[in-house]
Amino acid sequence: MSTIEEQEELKLDFSKIEEAAATAHGIIPVAIQNAASGEVILVAYTNQLAFEETVRTRTVVLWSTSRNELWAKGATSGNGFRLIEAYVNCEQNSLLYKALPQNGGICHTANRAGQPRNCFYRRINLDTLKLENIDR
Repeated sequence: MSTIEEQEELKLDFSKIEEAAATAHGIIPVAIQNAASGEVILVAYTNQLAFEETVRTRTVVLWSTSRNELWAKGATSGNGFRLIEAYVNCEQNSLLYKALPQNGGICHTANRAGQPRNCFYRRINLDTLKLENIDR
């Protein structure tokens, strides 16, 4: 697991979207929300092909900016998401997918007693700017 995913130091990647857009051509952010709990699971990217595949299969398919390929969430882990609803923002440049996690796992990080839950498991301490793992 990457150290940035477990450390307590805040290191926001303000260049991620610019770098991803330069190589991926035609991506927009998509937030994935647990349709049952309302919990935000992750924010990722989609392009037209991934969006069309998501709609067709009713499973969440994303665009992997690190691999520059379609990313069928759960294809290797079995921990995919069944699409329940999709929303678009007013400018039509980002999406919200309400989905149900399949087989329990959500994030590749081990949190909440060693079990994957979601990608938003660290709170920013607004006084120190240190990260606090809320699942410990």
